[in-house]
Amino acid sequence: MAVVHLARDTALDRPVAVKFLAEHLDGDRELRDRFLREARYAAKLSHPNVVAIYDTGEEAGLPYIVMEYVEGVTLADELVRRGPLPPVEVTALGSQACAGIAHAHEAGLVHRDIKPQNLLLRTDGTLKVADFGIARGGLGTTLTHAGTLLGTAAFMAPEVARGEQATVAADLYSLGAVLYELLTGVPARRVDTLTDLLDERPIPGPADLVADTPPELQRAIMGCLERDPSRRPPTAAALAAELDAAAAEAPTQPLVETISRRPTVQLGRPTRDAPRYVTRSRTPLWAGVTVGAIVLLMVLAFRGGDEPPAPIQVEQIPVGSTPAEQARNLSDWLRENSR
Repeated sequence: MAVVHLARDTALDRPVAVKFLAEHLDGDRELRDRFLREARYAAKLSHPNVVAIYDTGEEAGLPYIVMEYVEGVTLADELVRRGPLPPVEVTALGSQACAGIAHAHEAGLVHRDIKPQNLLLRTDGTLKVADFGIARGGLGTTLTHAGTLLGTAAFMAPEVARGEQATVAADLYSLGAVLYELLTGVPARRVDTLTDLLDERPIPGPADLVADTPPELQRAIMGCLERDPSRRPPTAAALAAELDAAAAEAPTQPLVETISRRPTVQLGRPTRDAPRYVTRSRTPLWAGVTVGAIVLLMVLAFRGGDEPPAPIQVEQIPVGSTPAEQARNLSDWLRENSR
């Protein structure tokens, strides 16, 4: 349907992917409209797990889309290179895919072509959902004629294969089929003929092929592959929660109980003039003792009568060169000023 070039955005000095509609398809008005619609739909999305659309235009009569360049591989490439992936990686990739797909669904878009080739794995491990070329607006009209099947058959939901409208549930079926193949190395369904699209034989559980499949991961994947759309997870976010529960993480360890059992005290709201940041005092210990001694003397003086006495002239405590000398100086000062 299209030819994609690696290019450079000279204004922002960054690599980009430029997708041109294939020349032999430019005369097909429906495909041209679908191509441009991809840009309009995808441009609404802004999420770390969705390939970003930067610009659209036309060159030599051919429409093009400028999009984020993702340095990495597709999950289809990763399967060929490595074979089945460990369950912990499958759950992590599935959670990222759910995040991007959930964002699209919230914007009213159904992808309709979730497959390993459209899930890009960046070199830093970030997964990106790509190619909304046959996406359908949730409230808009579809360009697909009745009975025309789009998408890759092995990842197509049964109701879509029957010619019914694709919904959120169809995307979740496709994602479940992707996770099944990532985990086992084989597709959930083999589709070689049109008859295979309507095959209702049960799909074997991943644990039948991969012995160390966590039960939670098997339930999440097989829940997506339910033939009845109403039995699948209600949203991509709900599927993400199931995958998170299947993640192989160490159990949370409780903290060791501390000796103090005093309840937490809520501090009052600070006044407007209160400092925003408080630093730890660096005042020496002897200076604090000195202030305390002065306060004690003033209290004793006030207790001697009803009227407050005249201000007391207090000599400064001589500073000692050692702690011992400073202690002697403080003792002498208290003795002289306590008479």
